[in-house]
Amino acid sequence: MNRLTDELKVIPRLAWFLAVAIPLGVLTCLILFFTTISSHSEPGVGRLHLAWPLFVGTLMAASLFIFILLVGYVAGDARRRGMSAVLWTLLAIFIPSAIGFILYFMLREPLLRRCPRCGTETRETFPYCPSCGSSLASVCPSCQNAVEPGWSHCARCGAKLSSPGDSAPSRA
Repeated sequence: MNRLTDELKVIPRLAWFLAVAIPLGVLTCLILFFTTISSHSEPGVGRLHLAWPLFVGTLMAASLFIFILLVGYVAGDARRRGMSAVLWTLLAIFIPSAIGFILYFMLREPLLRRCPRCGTETRETFPYCPSCGSSLASVCPSCQNAVEPGWSHCARCGAKLSSPGDSAPSRA
């Protein structure tokens, strides 16, 4: 699977249903409204008179479809990241000019990861599991801060990190 399909699975089924049903309902109402108006108009007016309202209605329906899916994505993604889904969904809906969506994407937390020992979901930055205390990442033996694979020295205290073939760590 590719990343797009994985991200689309984050959107709840209710959001998919609403994203299809509401724009179709709006478009159907617009078509019925303009068909009724055109049937009461002069007999010389052709079907071309309906083209412009149908085009605008289709654009409105497509915009509504995208908006509802974005709101659904924010709700599902916030839940998966351990954030307040209700708060971020309401902010995304009610802050105008898509600023709510921009704020969400700028301020969202990193994805959670599972502890290999107990399965508790934890933040990516945690070096230890808050539930069982097992190590989730490599830590500096001197200051106990998380270090990334491939580092030769700790970024916090400067201690030399031991390689698999080295003996005890030493200060450089």
